[in-house]
Amino acid sequence: MVAYVIARFDVKDWDRFREYGRNAPRTIAKFGGRFIARGGETLTLEGPQEPHRVVLIEFPSLDDARAYYSSADYTETKRLRDGAAEAKFVAVDGFDPAAWAGVVADSEALVAKR
Repeated sequence: MVAYVIARFDVKDWDRFREYGRNAPRTIAKFGGRFIARGGETLTLEGPQEPHRVVLIEFPSLDDARAYYSSADYTETKRLRDGAAEAKFVAVDGFDPAAWAGVVADSEALVAKR
C-alpha cells in the first residue's frame, strides 16, 4: 500500500534551504519515492492560513517512507537545512483504491435513505 510523507517547512534562509532542496530528490528516489507536490501554490480551504512550504512525497509503503527518513543518506542531507528551516514530517498510509468504490457507495446510500 502506498504511503505519503507530508512535510511543512518554515524557511528562514532560502539560499541554504535551496541547497537542501537540490540534494533531497536523490535520497527520496533511493527509497522509491517521488514528489506529488513540491512547494507549489497553496489554497487554505478551512482553518488558519497555511504559511509554510508544503511538500507531499509518495512512497511504495510506510516502511519505505520510514526507511528513507531514518537512512544515513537522508540524515546527511537533512544537515544541509540545519538552521535554514524548521520542519515537520508526517507519514501516513495511503487509502486502498479498491476500497474507494465501496466507501462512496456506502456514503451515497446514506443520502438515498433520507
